[in-house]
Amino acid sequence: MREVTPTKGVSKQAHDRRTAALVLEILGPARRAAELTHRNAARFVAERRRRGDRRMGARRGQPLRARALQYDVAWLKAALAWGVGAGLLDRNPLVGYAPPAETSPRRPIVTASEYEELLAASDTIHPLFRLALIVVHETGHRIGAVRLLRWADLDLEHQLVRWRSENDKIGYEHETWLTPTAVEALETARRSQPVISEWVFPTPSDPATPVSRHLLRDWWEMGQAQAKLPAEPGRGWHSLRRQFATEMKHAPLKDLCALGGWKSPHTVLT
Repeated sequence: MREVTPTKGVSKQAHDRRTAALVLEILGPARRAAELTHRNAARFVAERRRRGDRRMGARRGQPLRARALQYDVAWLKAALAWGVGAGLLDRNPLVGYAPPAETSPRRPIVTASEYEELLAASDTIHPLFRLALIVVHETGHRIGAVRLLRWADLDLEHQLVRWRSENDKIGYEHETWLTPTAVEALETARRSQPVISEWVFPTPSDPATPVSRHLLRDWWEMGQAQAKLPAEPGRGWHSLRRQFATEMKHAPLKDLCALGGWKSPHTVLT
């Protein structure tokens, strides 16, 4: 928590703090790390599932998906691996432990017609919602990285965008090309920005801060409702990233990974 967590993004730091507190609470702060067993890990997973979602802004106690449980276990295993590297443990006692996998993961994709309907609905919601739709659709990048873009990250003349490692889920710093559609939308947004801000997506009420993921989620839900899209669990901003990968599947895998910001082709393939 002292040496690794501060190097992560804001949301990952919050996850680290939340998970660390739960590990100590469920397994007991007096338990020695070297004495942990796979049975302890299974007990932690069972109790986490029973307690449900504990995040701020979420429905308290909402059932957790297997992916969230896997994420928590990955944090614990990473902390133990750090202990091995620091000379505090001889071995990682949870090597080989895997929590239950998702039996049928939900991976909905926004279709081309649904995207156009969302774009049409965005005109009545907020200009930044429309801009976010276009940038995510055209770059294939995560909404978390898109919302933290600064104007200094953009070279519109040469149609380039820099993705900072501190804003990327996997800490992958890279540059990608911008399509003419994205460049046009960004140039229009910069000209029409009422208050000069370093952020491409400033908070409407406070241009000094980037727009929150909660507001972007609200805009997405409003857009879906206004576009009259049928309810589908798991369809959100990330479904645009899946759409990007699907529409670009004719490209060489290495090029597709570079364009969408995937460090490894594993996620794209699976």
